[in-house]
Amino acid sequence: MDRLTSMAVFVKATDLGSFAAAADALDLSAPMVGKHVQFLEERLGVRLLHRTTRRQSLTDFGRAYYDRCRMILAEAEAADALAADHQSEPRGKLRIAMPVHFGRHCVLPILMEFAQRHPAVELDLSFNDRLIDLAEDGYDLAIRTGDLDDRAGVIARRVARQPMLVCASPGYLATRGRPGKIEELAAHQAVVYRRSGPVPPWLFPRDGQSPLEISPPNRFRLDDLDAVADAAAAGMGLAWLPGWLVHERIRKGSLVQLLPDEPPFLYDCHALWLQTPHLPLKVRLAVDALAAALPRFMP
Repeated sequence: MDRLTSMAVFVKATDLGSFAAAADALDLSAPMVGKHVQFLEERLGVRLLHRTTRRQSLTDFGRAYYDRCRMILAEAEAADALAADHQSEPRGKLRIAMPVHFGRHCVLPILMEFAQRHPAVELDLSFNDRLIDLAEDGYDLAIRTGDLDDRAGVIARRVARQPMLVCASPGYLATRGRPGKIEELAAHQAVVYRRSGPVPPWLFPRDGQSPLEISPPNRFRLDDLDAVADAAAAGMGLAWLPGWLVHERIRKGSLVQLLPDEPPFLYDCHALWLQTPHLPLKVRLAVDALAAALPRFMP
């Protein structure tokens, strides 16, 4: 067996927690996954995994070997990328994870143009609002909005800033009145976005100071941005949403932008990738394309 292939199978089986899951991901049989791991153990003379009928876990040596295998595989991929760079044409599979609505509305059109310019690139895109682990989940690139956690070995580049707008339906404003100042928002009902944990406050920039935080009363808490916009358009309350999401609704009149004289808070959007001695050309060009084109989606 090829040692590098067996290392890749071992890492995948460890990441996914079972031979069966690794077999599905790699299009192998579960017994073949076991043979790759057994090949490594026999070659090394050391057990890598504790295996029972219900679970598997790394031995102490297996944990150290797993970390080294990940480094070796990353270096091998970087070495292969040198050949693609030498040909001056990006090629191969490019796996990208992105938030559902931002990805669909803003990122996907740019990546479609990117794919047309570079026909040797295969796009494997995931639309999911969960926070992914680039190494564990096997992605080349992740698009993330909002604040970032400090993570060792991950590089981030800001590719866009999303203006956040307060808006409401004409019907709501006719019934409840139109707030003219930020302080008046507290007298209104809101439809808010919440994915998990406490409801995040609405933010408004202030010169030389931290943003002003407003938490208007709310009866409707949704984990889908489009649903928040739909509820606001139905008259259920004010909403604080990205301009790219509500721009068309405002143009058609189903929503009205409020506080137009207040500068909007700018929510950062970043592209993230694993630190590597040699960034593959396909990743670098994709990030460059996003940084150049995303601002046109930010009204």
